[in-house]
Amino acid sequence: MQARAIFEAAAEVGRSSKKLPVAEVMVPLAATTEELKLLKGIIEKTADAVKKEQGITFTYKVGTMIELPRAALQAGKLAEMAEFFSFGINDLTQTTYGLSRDDAGSFLPEYKAKGIVEQDPFVDPDGVGELITMAVQRGRSTRPDMKMGICGEHGGDPASIEICERIGLDYVSCSPFRVPVARLAAAQSALKTQGEKAKQSSTKATKPRVQNFGPW
Repeated sequence: MQARAIFEAAAEVGRSSKKLPVAEVMVPLAATTEELKLLKGIIEKTADAVKKEQGITFTYKVGTMIELPRAALQAGKLAEMAEFFSFGINDLTQTTYGLSRDDAGSFLPEYKAKGIVEQDPFVDPDGVGELITMAVQRGRSTRPDMKMGICGEHGGDPASIEICERIGLDYVSCSPFRVPVARLAAAQSALKTQGEKAKQSSTKATKPRVQNFGPW
């Protein structure tokens, strides 16, 4: 039903626009390639049916949201089926830490007060960063030009955005009220990366340089 709604909207836009739309259908919470393969087959059949019914063509991509540690570990295999990744930071943090976001508010303040955690895991870039870095590397080893991004509270956190720029993510998505800060942080991160690349280029001929940004 959801895929049909997306494709019917794409067909409607394609009928009234000079450019054919590119629809993106994202499968949430995929854990195995078999699961994604099954769902992708359903999506493809739905797209073919809508094209035939509407008498118009459109382009689409099928991707998945990485929200489970297993999915991050299996990113290379999932990339055989998925054409893009979006890292669902909120659920990935919950499943990595083994906690519920709804319940965590009752004990996280005490955890922070006692120094068990430095900050809220849901805005802490160290919480799931190593899994994301690993998934990016493994996904692009299968599909080098794969578009990847994150959505969730990390998407509006300046420190997280800088790291996203560093590991090569293409976009961030966040709550509307975080958008102005996210746009500013993204611009600052891009400028910083450009400056670092320029500095590396100017010193490359005289001194080899090795950089290790860590897991996240």
